[in-house]
Amino acid sequence: MTTASKITLVRVFMIPLVMIAMYLSKGVSGLWMWISLGLFVIASVTDFIDGQIARKCNQVSDFGKFLDPLADKLLVMSAMVWFVEVGWMPAWACFVVIARELAVTGLRLVAVEQGLVI
Repeated sequence: MTTASKITLVRVFMIPLVMIAMYLSKGVSGLWMWISLGLFVIASVTDFIDGQIARKCNQVSDFGKFLDPLADKLLVMSAMVWFVEVGWMPAWACFVVIARELAVTGLRLVAVEQGLVI
């Protein structure tokens, strides 16, 4: 497993930590909200870092091509679902974004079967 893929896995494992901190904040500005924001930012920065390492060190892999966008989607969608839960985002908007992401992922899978990488 490449270094870039390991960093992507760290991002995946950070998602529950972000969600726990968001839950503990109870939607109120305070320490737990700042902790959840910090964890979210760190997880987001790992996306940039793993991409840089993958390209710079020629560590681009099929596993990374699959896992990196999936990790991004999971991080953002889990936060959005929590926003709906606390009333910060309308459910219909969350639904539209999730439906779009599922459609794009489906198109990518079809493209991969055709030998194309998007």
